[in-house]
Amino acid sequence: MGDEKETAAGAQGGCLCGAIRYRVTHPIEKLILCHCTDCQKSSATGASVNAVIPSERFEIVKGAPKIFSKVVDSGNTLHRAFCGDCGSPVFTRRDNAPQVTVLKVGTLDAPIGMKIAMNIWTSSARPWMHIDATLENHPKGRPMPPATPPA
Repeated sequence: MGDEKETAAGAQGGCLCGAIRYRVTHPIEKLILCHCTDCQKSSATGASVNAVIPSERFEIVKGAPKIFSKVVDSGNTLHRAFCGDCGSPVFTRRDNAPQVTVLKVGTLDAPIGMKIAMNIWTSSARPWMHIDATLENHPKGRPMPPATPPA
């Protein structure tokens, strides 16, 4: 049961070979499946399983990931961080939202209590991927929350 407490308060993870290790000090519960063609290619799967967390709550504690940057279908520049030794994708960040880190949850040590909550870029999903109609689904990227006016 210690893993559940760790996941509720934060989590640790890393790449396949252990060269990259990180710590997250933010609860992770809801996951997003991204079906864009870039995520399909970078993960070599039908979708990337992600958790959106505040960048200030994510810390690399060992190693230094390599970065591959590309303008993606949304028009944003996406920076993909991965292990230069084993190739594991670890996280992404966008130029237009550096305050947000998109964690590749397959790299977590103990992904307990997390559930898929949303599918994005379903318009480019592989025909063999199951899209759960009971979830929030978007043919393109996820809608951004409305900006709150300054107080």
